[in-house]
Amino acid sequence: MKSITALFLLFCFLVPSALAQLKFAFYGPSCHRTGSIISSVVAERFRRDPSITAALLRMQFHDCFVTGCDASLLIDPRPGRPSEKSTGPNASVRGYEVIDEIKRQLEAVCPGIVSCADIVALATRDAIKLAGGPSFLIKTGRRDGLRSNPADVNLPGPTIPVSASIQAFAAKGMSVNDMVTLIGGGHSVGSIHCSLFQDRLNDPAMDRSLNAQLRNTCRAPNDPSVFLDQRTPFVVDNAIFGEMQRQRAVMRIDSNLAFDGATSGIVSSFAQSNSLFRQRFAQAMEKMGTIGVLTGRAGEIRRNCRVFNNGR
Repeated sequence: MKSITALFLLFCFLVPSALAQLKFAFYGPSCHRTGSIISSVVAERFRRDPSITAALLRMQFHDCFVTGCDASLLIDPRPGRPSEKSTGPNASVRGYEVIDEIKRQLEAVCPGIVSCADIVALATRDAIKLAGGPSFLIKTGRRDGLRSNPADVNLPGPTIPVSASIQAFAAKGMSVNDMVTLIGGGHSVGSIHCSLFQDRLNDPAMDRSLNAQLRNTCRAPNDPSVFLDQRTPFVVDNAIFGEMQRQRAVMRIDSNLAFDGATSGIVSSFAQSNSLFRQRFAQAMEKMGTIGVLTGRAGEIRRNCRVFNNGR
């Protein structure tokens, strides 16, 4: 009996974070202005630059799909100490200054209370709503990670086969439906540099008029970028799923989703119903935001989202 009790106490000591949970209105008692400050900063940026929705969506995805939703992506590299930001897949992630401004304002009224990981989740949620996407509640209480290592970064690329993408999402606890929803929803407001979809331009199945249009754009210098959703590039909606079915998808993975047996039915259902897409997108975003979260006493609450509190 003593050994069982000892093992139980050891378990509780080793994994205190597992006993704590995310919850709604986590900051209600400690920082009731969290929501209003985040909403205000995101709305001000959105008025000037509606592409911030795509930037924040990508930021959250790239953060959560590495070591979990722990804001490890936000850490700046230092001489002799690279971070996740140093890697190729994260080179074009942007929007960090929005997170910085939110953190600055929150630290002024609630120092050391609101995590950078929660700021990313809440800012992305607000940006989705501003772009015409669904409004949804998310639980908070995430804490910030203590590790940001480029060796951890292994993100799905633009030419990944559907089967491999399914495996990558499954490894994070996400279903096939979640995968299609998140890829389509993220790409509904995203853009991509020409150098990253040359394989698609050589696909004879691609819509000819779009192919010609993209080739003309990509002749310009400095690797220009194009919208992934040619119909409603600043709106989080289901339009991109119809484009996938008509071979007007810019990225190879988007095109493949529409014609792979494991995903074509999901693409078709979303193409037919924006309300269904909105419902599933909200659910998938909530679910993605819980991947590998730190809670309780795990991690830390960074004072500056770009630097660990101990200055490492």
